[in-house]
Amino acid sequence: MSTHDPSAQEPEGGGTPSFDKQPPPEGPPSGAPSDPHGTPPPPPPASGSPYDAPGDYDAAYGAPPPSGFGAPPPGGPGGAGPAGAPGAAGAPGAGPVPGMPPLGSWPSRIVAQIVDYVLVQAVAVLVVLPFASLGKQDGWVSATWLGYLFYLVYQGLMISRDGQTLGKKLMKVRVAMLVDGSVPTPAAAWTRAATFVVPALICCGALWWPIDGLFGVFDKPYRQCIHDKAAKTVVVSAA
Repeated sequence: MSTHDPSAQEPEGGGTPSFDKQPPPEGPPSGAPSDPHGTPPPPPPASGSPYDAPGDYDAAYGAPPPSGFGAPPPGGPGGAGPAGAPGAAGAPGAGPVPGMPPLGSWPSRIVAQIVDYVLVQAVAVLVVLPFASLGKQDGWVSATWLGYLFYLVYQGLMISRDGQTLGKKLMKVRVAMLVDGSVPTPAAAWTRAATFVVPALICCGALWWPIDGLFGVFDKPYRQCIHDKAAKTVVVSAA
């Protein structure tokens, strides 16, 4: 015969725990929708929605980004604006392309050419002197022609090396490729030198150089002389 008394209480720590001592079930608070997968809130409705009112969108999704955020700068990469604007290609104080130094000034370019010509012509005179008298016309003609040839080689070698002759180093300007500001390629350097020297050598004499230089005075916006146009180069500041 069983002696179990169903009305008796279970001993402490044993048996089935009382339901009033169970921990509360986990989950969203009462009244909140269940979101077991962490789904983000839906995007704001189209025009005419309640979020169109000022402040509603900010309260629900945070303030929108400032106007123009993430858009490319005016004028394309590099922030170059319209022609003539500060920072635009060819504008005063700006390089031909974004990131390139400013264009070299005309006084610096002219003085650099004069310095180079005098140096090269002096070398030509020293070479000719033992073989011809400078007191005679043929001596000076020989020295002049040899000076032209030396000048052609001098310009081609120096410009293809680092874009600077001795005169350009002195005046802090250099020759650069128009497309990206790099040191001129050998082909560009020799094309530039030949266009500058050969017409003077075969037909026009020193008269060719003012014609070549004046072309650059009126060229816009890169101030390219004829020899720069032929080689696709430009003269920029090296300071």
